[in-house]
Amino acid sequence: MSGEVLIQSLYVLAAVLFILSLKGMSEVRTARWGNWAGSAGMLVAIVATLLAYHVERYDLLIGAVIVGAIIGVPIALKLPMTAVPQRTAMSHAFGSLAVALVGTAKYYQLYPDIDRFTMAVLASEMILGYLTFTGSCIAFAKLQELISGKPLIYPGRNFVSVLMLGIAVALGLALVIDSSQSALLPLMIIFALLFGFLLVMGIGGADMPTVIAILNSYAGLSAAALGFVLNNKLLIVAGTLDGSSGFILAMLMCKAMNRSFTNVLFGGVGAPVAKAGAGAGEARTVVAYSPEDVAAILDGARLVMIVPGYGMAAAQAQHAVKELEDVLEARGVSIRYAIHPVAGRMPGHMNVLLAEAQVSYDKLLEMDEANLLFPECDVAIVVGANDITNPAARTKPDSPLYGMPILDVDKARTVVFIKRSLAAGFAGVDNELFYLPHTMMVFGDAKQVVTEIVNALKK
Repeated sequence: MSGEVLIQSLYVLAAVLFILSLKGMSEVRTARWGNWAGSAGMLVAIVATLLAYHVERYDLLIGAVIVGAIIGVPIALKLPMTAVPQRTAMSHAFGSLAVALVGTAKYYQLYPDIDRFTMAVLASEMILGYLTFTGSCIAFAKLQELISGKPLIYPGRNFVSVLMLGIAVALGLALVIDSSQSALLPLMIIFALLFGFLLVMGIGGADMPTVIAILNSYAGLSAAALGFVLNNKLLIVAGTLDGSSGFILAMLMCKAMNRSFTNVLFGGVGAPVAKAGAGAGEARTVVAYSPEDVAAILDGARLVMIVPGYGMAAAQAQHAVKELEDVLEARGVSIRYAIHPVAGRMPGHMNVLLAEAQVSYDKLLEMDEANLLFPECDVAIVVGANDITNPAARTKPDSPLYGMPILDVDKARTVVFIKRSLAAGFAGVDNELFYLPHTMMVFGDAKQVVTEIVNALKK
């Protein structure tokens, strides 16, 4: 087998493994082997690329591998599952920056004699890569709570954001017409970076799962465009798979929230909601219950539905929740988990956390299946979720959540709501579920509260 045939065969094998990876990760039961298939595909792709190109400086290559391993291995081994969304955002940032920098280097390598098609592709991938870099950095900062998760709202913000993108595209078109205008390239990069910054700053924390999927799509499309310039078929295939899967996932997320794609990007959902005028009514109150009160209710239950949310992730309470499941099942109680598509900070966030705690896949119910079961539930336990359980999505047309498919937690006979305070969720609206007569509010850290409930049941 000739060297060229071997390289192309390895590229085909890598592409097949990438496709199998996506297929595997589409189901909870097969996600683990899907992840392994993707990792194997990337290893094969790296080996094939090293064989395909002449390497002039092995010392730099080996040094880069060592630096990457020093950074990557501790992250892979030590990173808690609760920080997976932040890690994903930074992966998008580094990946898109790498693609953009390679595109920039390619421009200066080919300068000044660049044909219009190549320049158009280079401009497109650089704009996508650089805006994804700053957008992903802001997403990381919001997820890590380094900055506020509320959207940055000011008069004309959408006009300003689109203007930044428009200027970047116009500069890219000018380079396509005359690629020798190298002074325009840094300006195009700056405006692309500004657009990515402004785009994600204007998006609220409630939309972070969709934002992560969108940024994943942008990074993939940028890589695919670079593949055309480098004449690398595998990069085209891998980038297209990444870009298309990210876009499809973003669409599914939008559907799960009953929101349009443009509304997520430019709607500013999560900004403080204006309250009714003075005298519109007195503030409502709730009754706080203790973990012991919850244990007494659970003692006679037959079917319990657990609804996890970001509060469970933030408190790292998934193992305590699993212990609660074990204690209740030992008493003959049937346990199920209701998983909303946009619970947490990224698609599948709750599934990952519960899988880490060894919760059986069979007990994880998707929203439609769970909603059919809520009327039969003796107790629904909400662990740190908020907007995805708010009945206002069904009953209040003036609510930002109106029309969003939610988990019908309020239809359970008793609702136990574990939360630190009565603070609004990412959408910035009060949760009507707090004030229903059959809701028991238990305030405190989710892990501590669930542990106290377990201890009370054991006694």
